[in-house]
Amino acid sequence: MTHATGKFTSSSELITLLRARRSVSPPGMTGPGPSAAEIGTILAIASRVPDHGKLTPWRFIVFEGAARLRAGALFAEIFAGDNPGADAARLAIEERRLAQAPLVIGVVSRAAPHVKIPEWEQMMSAGAAATLLVLAANALGYATCWLTEWPAYDRRALTRLGLAGHERMAGFVHIGKAKEPPQDRPRPALAEKVTYF
Repeated sequence: MTHATGKFTSSSELITLLRARRSVSPPGMTGPGPSAAEIGTILAIASRVPDHGKLTPWRFIVFEGAARLRAGALFAEIFAGDNPGADAARLAIEERRLAQAPLVIGVVSRAAPHVKIPEWEQMMSAGAAATLLVLAANALGYATCWLTEWPAYDRRALTRLGLAGHERMAGFVHIGKAKEPPQDRPRPALAEKVTYF
């Protein structure tokens, strides 16, 4: 494996990938994106998460090709309505919000009240699904970036993306090839974050 998003074939290479994993911002990505078979693999792996009660309290929305721009168009429309002074350059940012990477997968949290399973546990399951999605794409040699940004919190945008009233967007995972190997960032000192009971 040559860098943090390289393919691996052994457990030691998997550990190397996990130790070096680094996000790549969407502007730092290029194509090609994952094939249909690779997308299927990524989604299958992302679904293998802890899930108390087998509720599957998450689902995925795939944005590829023209769908990325269709989503961007609705983001731009909402943004323009809220910001009537926005110029064309600013609106273009919204139009291309999901179009910088060749593939974006939205991870939707479907957490809801349940007689036995706390909503918090359901939300964490969606977060775990997003994490495994990222790692599966990295293991296949792709760069990733898990983002939310304002559309993930705007109910109008979520409704137009097809989310039900109780559903929330855990994030948009951007997937592509890194234009250059990602540089690491400072990591917390584990001695400051770990205690033993």
